[in-house]
Amino acid sequence: MLFNISWLEWLGYLSSVIVAISLTMSSIIKLRWLNLVGGIAFAFYGFMIGSLPVGFLNSFIVCVNIYYLIKIYAKKEAFKLLKINFSDSYLNYYLDYNKNEIKQFFPAFTLVNLSDEKENVLIFSLLRDEVMAGIFIGIKNNNTLTVVLDYVSAPYRDLKPGEFLYQHNKPFYAENKIHRIEISTDNEHHINYLKKMNFNLEQNGMYSLELK
Repeated sequence: MLFNISWLEWLGYLSSVIVAISLTMSSIIKLRWLNLVGGIAFAFYGFMIGSLPVGFLNSFIVCVNIYYLIKIYAKKEAFKLLKINFSDSYLNYYLDYNKNEIKQFFPAFTLVNLSDEKENVLIFSLLRDEVMAGIFIGIKNNNTLTVVLDYVSAPYRDLKPGEFLYQHNKPFYAENKIHRIEISTDNEHHINYLKKMNFNLEQNGMYSLELK
């Protein structure tokens, strides 16, 4: 016992905290996984204290989470890069709407700063099925693409967009004669994301991905 509280009661508190945290997740997948863990712990707690309503209710919640997680991972989603230009009205609206969060990951980014290099700038909206999930902007210099913005809206922020962009989109890069991708960042979350996408840290602090 700790602070005169039994381990079983601590389990009840912990379960409550996990369920509460799950409801703060903007990512549906993270919400489902955390809610699943919290539901399992809560169901066990309910049965151990002899509260069948708590046990059965949370067992049902566990089954629901498992069902939807299976659907999420089994679903084959279609990704597509749709080329757009500087004057696209939705592009400017989207960037303005998400400007505060974009600043966290790409503090130096502004669309105005790219206007002098329009000929070399590639701007794409990232479609996930038929929904716009994010914006991808890079500057092409010979065979190198320097990414200045790779932003995905919170509800679609799992690894699938990144896997599409950097691992399953090789025909696009071959067509545009891009052999190397570079990204500069010091954001810890962004760095972890890049490492998962197989980017390597260069001596100049740049993260790079060589396309074979």
